[in-house]
Amino acid sequence: MTVITRFAPSPTGYLHIGGARTALFNWLFARHYGGKFLLRIEDTDRARSTDDAIQAIFKGLQWLGLDWDDEPTFQFSRASRHVDVAEAMIKAGKAYYCYCSPEELEQMKQHAVAEGRAPIYDGRWRDRDPAEAPKGVRPVIRIKMPKDGETVIHDTVQGQVTVQNAQLDDMILVRSDGTPTYMLAVVVDDHDMGITHIIRGDDHLTNAFRQKQIYEAMGWHTPSFSHIPLIHGQDGAKLSKRHGALGVDAYETMGFLPEAMRNYLVRLSWAHGDDEIFSTQQAIEWFDGSSIGKSAARFDMVKLTSVNGHYIQDASSQRLVDLLTASHPDLNFVQKERMLLGMNGLKQRSKTMVELWESAQLYVWDIPVAYTEKAKPFLANKSLLGQIWDSLSQVSDWLEPSLHEWAKAFAETHSMKLGDVAQPIRAALTGSTVSPSVFEVAAIIGRELTEKRFQHALKLSD
Repeated sequence: MTVITRFAPSPTGYLHIGGARTALFNWLFARHYGGKFLLRIEDTDRARSTDDAIQAIFKGLQWLGLDWDDEPTFQFSRASRHVDVAEAMIKAGKAYYCYCSPEELEQMKQHAVAEGRAPIYDGRWRDRDPAEAPKGVRPVIRIKMPKDGETVIHDTVQGQVTVQNAQLDDMILVRSDGTPTYMLAVVVDDHDMGITHIIRGDDHLTNAFRQKQIYEAMGWHTPSFSHIPLIHGQDGAKLSKRHGALGVDAYETMGFLPEAMRNYLVRLSWAHGDDEIFSTQQAIEWFDGSSIGKSAARFDMVKLTSVNGHYIQDASSQRLVDLLTASHPDLNFVQKERMLLGMNGLKQRSKTMVELWESAQLYVWDIPVAYTEKAKPFLANKSLLGQIWDSLSQVSDWLEPSLHEWAKAFAETHSMKLGDVAQPIRAALTGSTVSPSVFEVAAIIGRELTEKRFQHALKLSD
């Protein structure tokens, strides 16, 4: 059997974190078993589905590196197939036309509530002859749910879950306007796409009991179900924007790397021993569908940022420069070369690409665009700053080791600590008191630009 999974988002908004993790789990499972990962856009809600949302889903998955097999399936375009299945169920005696008016359904609901029963459809058209139908009423199609016994779902995450069939009413398959319902469309699409394993949020668990009845009514094989726990915020509440429940595109904008997102997301409700940081290839090798917990995962922005910092430090300097260049195409060759030479020192101090870009500015501008409040005191002593430059300008071998040796000699000659020499230089060259080795910075930007920044600092008013 070829394993086939699917991700089936509704294009009514951005690709959020929960959806991204669901897609990731399905993708990893399919890749682990050498199967197929399919994409279905469930666009039956025509009022809320938008092309922009569809493109956001595509771009989000592409940024995450979750490539899908075959062309995406669009659910709305398959409506006639869904209705055909419902009509086939009628012919097989597994479904029927229901002519209840909205008023009748409301009375039925109120009566059930008054008697302390669940407000579900009572099946009054289940065995009636359609010839008795009132004129002018367009019927819906309902499935004939079993009245007795129980429906059992053998879920790979939740275990064996059971519901009494008496709690399942004859749900609607096709509305009175001829459009198929979600329950019907999902089952037909999953069957026609050959889906073998359904991995989705546990908020769909109750749907599985009803959907299984459609599989059985049609004599179709029921896929394996895996209902994974939802993602909550750090406070245990349902994940919302205040917890970081943003679109995947927002995390790209905030400076997160896709491999870091994959690593972090897969660890939400899944584990491989005590491993925290691992490659995508390792995740594919390990993700066999087991080791998924039942408890809700908690989204932690601090943890995500820490993981991202690891991946930035581990990334090649050239890749990081390429990423910065892609988002800042106005950089010239010299600026990019400076960043490349200084990237090893820069990336050790950055946890996001935004932070990396901010720290990389010292290799972009000619003179500091601003001086921090902590840096200004080191620039106040113009006499010392001038002495430092007069001596520094005499260094012939403008390389980091030589500049470092010069600083040690200057400090010793003037009975100073090395830091007392380095900090004024750092303030003049970077506008800050924090940076990679200031001698590395000076070597990379070169003698001419170092002088330019010193002269600018010397001209600053106190």
